[in-house]
Amino acid sequence: MNQLNQPEPLSQPLTQTEFVATFRLFSRFSFWIQLFLGAVSGIVLVFAMLGRNMSEQTNNTGIGFGVFLAILGLLLLCFRIFWDFRYRLLGRLLHAENSQVYPSKEHITHTLRIGLVSSLVGVLIAFVASEETVAVVLAKTLSQPQAMAAYAPENVIRSLDIFVTMANVNLIGAHFFGAVTSLGLLNWVED
Repeated sequence: MNQLNQPEPLSQPLTQTEFVATFRLFSRFSFWIQLFLGAVSGIVLVFAMLGRNMSEQTNNTGIGFGVFLAILGLLLLCFRIFWDFRYRLLGRLLHAENSQVYPSKEHITHTLRIGLVSSLVGVLIAFVASEETVAVVLAKTLSQPQAMAAYAPENVIRSLDIFVTMANVNLIGAHFFGAVTSLGLLNWVED
C-alpha cells in the first residue's frame, strides 16, 4: 500500500549511453540551427551594408551602431558555432570504446559553461542592437509626417534599416538556441 502512495520521480537520471546519445543529438541540432540562423543574419547584414549608399551622408549614427553590434553578435555567434562543433567532438570522445579518452565531468561542465556564457552575452548584444535599431526606426517614423521626409532624407525609413533589425533578431534566436542547448546539457551533466 505504501508503494502506491509514493509519487514516482518526474525524471530519472540518464544512463551514460542515453546521455551520450542526447549530448550528440543536441550538439548536432544546435550546431545546424545556429549555422543556419547565423548565415541568414550574415547575408541580411551584408545586404544592409552593401545597400547603404556610402557616398550619401544621412547623419544616422543609430543604424551604424546597430550594424556594429550586429557584426559583433555575428562574430560571437561564429565562436559559438565553433564551440558547438567542439561539443560534437566531446560527444565522439564520450562515444569512444576506450574509456581512457573520456573527458572528465569537470571538463565537460567547463566546456558547457563557456558555451552558455558566450550565448548569453550574444543574446544580450543582439537584444541591445535590436532595441537600438527599432528605436531609431521608430524615431524616424515619429519625427516627421511622411510627406515631409523628402526634405530630410535621414528620416526616411529604408528597407535596409529593417534588414539590420532582422539580422539582430535572427542573432537573438541563434544565441537563444545555443543557450538552451548548453543549459540542457549542463543540467544533465550535473545530475
